Amino acid sequence: MATATKSSGRLGSLILPLALAQFVCSYAGSAMNVATTDIAHDLSTTVAGVQLTITLFTLTMAALMIPGSKLTDMSGRKKIFLIGLSVYGVGSLIALLAPVLGVMIFGYSLLEGLGTALLIPPVYIMVTAAYTGLTRARNYGIVAGAGGIGSAMGPLVGGAITTAVSWRGSFLLQFAIVMLIIFLGRKIVEPKKEKGPKVSFDFGSAILSGLGLLLIILGLQTTASYGWIICAKDFSIGNVVLIPQGSVSPLIVIAGIGILLNIGFYFSVRHRERVGKEPLIHSKIFHNRLSNTGLVTQIVQWLVIQGLFFTVSVYLQTYRHFSAVEAGLTLTATTIGLIISASLAARLASRRSQRQLIRAGFILTVIGLALGLALTRYDSPVINLLPGLFIIGLGMGIMLTSSVNLVQSAFGDKDQADISGLSRSVSNLGSSIGVSLVGSIIISALLPLAQSYGLAIAVLLGVSIVGLFAAILIPKTPSKEITPEQEKISA
Repeated sequence: MATATKSSGRLGSLILPLALAQFVCSYAGSAMNVATTDIAHDLSTTVAGVQLTITLFTLTMAALMIPGSKLTDMSGRKKIFLIGLSVYGVGSLIALLAPVLGVMIFGYSLLEGLGTALLIPPVYIMVTAAYTGLTRARNYGIVAGAGGIGSAMGPLVGGAITTAVSWRGSFLLQFAIVMLIIFLGRKIVEPKKEKGPKVSFDFGSAILSGLGLLLIILGLQTTASYGWIICAKDFSIGNVVLIPQGSVSPLIVIAGIGILLNIGFYFSVRHRERVGKEPLIHSKIFHNRLSNTGLVTQIVQWLVIQGLFFTVSVYLQTYRHFSAVEAGLTLTATTIGLIISASLAARLASRRSQRQLIRAGFILTVIGLALGLALTRYDSPVINLLPGLFIIGLGMGIMLTSSVNLVQSAFGDKDQADISGLSRSVSNLGSSIGVSLVGSIIISALLPLAQSYGLAIAVLLGVSIVGLFAAILIPKTPSKEITPEQEKISA
């Protein structure tokens, strides 16, 4: 009995710091959205410059999440978790004191992004290693739910801090939370890692993956000025015209190179496997239909939620002239819906399969976006936004946890570092694409802002429908890697 109590206490002390870590990283992405105009004014830059800063933050996470996960596997979960928190904390302080946009990009986009890439993979790996069955699903729910709540609360808390004090206060809050997590994290007890042959880090594959993702997002960033298919004006670096007006857009060229680099990344890890070297990620991770369809739902979820927050925040502050806190209060409708459904996640998971919950979440999200599109006109009251935002929050709260649980449980413990890194990379890539995609529409001068807002919401609606189709394609019968216990999660 004493041993059981001691073990329970150790596990109980594990979830709080892990959930707080996921909360603060998700908060960091969405809190910036409502402070966009204030930051642009204070740092003498533009909304597009701040949008790039947000995009680079999520891109840094996406590009480095798989390498961060591999380092976790090589050096220890608790060690990398605490190192990541320390890097994140330093980044928060630099962003807090930033006098110009370049310094803010270094502190927020690069250091906080790097810190997140190091600390988040151990979060999900430790949950997977410490729990099994429904207990694992419930704790996935707590951690993933904390991420969803952090993302949903970012606009409200960030808006309140920005209006009452300054946008810099959000970075001070992040620093304080990180210090608390480091204090709590000292008590984490992880199982001793079995000693094996020392392996070298796969730098080649890491570079291919990182550069590939970077170029895809940078390609999307060019669409606001240069167009999606045909180049609207000369694309130049210095005095050298690289792509003349009327040729294919920079998106096709730059993102195309990024896709080729990612294909090269896949063949790079395959080559290392064939010659008996440890790859950055094992290629079998890409061949599991259950996890692949789950990953598609993850990228869509984070694309929609981050894209929605950016769109609504810029629209309310630029077109409706709302303050940061007023914009945050409007988005609270999503937060309330998300908290309600996330609090019911464990109960729903005991009655319905993960695939059913993901489908239900996407159906609600599609309804919410369609409702927002139908009720919102350039002269309509802002209250018309609230029903759609609330329903979207309900949908997101239902499926965020289910997608994570589905993907992570598709593999056994020995593959958790690989699937955790890929899962978190995909989620952050979705966030980065979401801000880039709607940002290119909102910031483009081709349409008035009110019409750009409607187009951005319509695009998010279309993406959500794609996510719903992916959820429908989630297989009922898991692949061979799934254990009987994991089969219950999906079936």
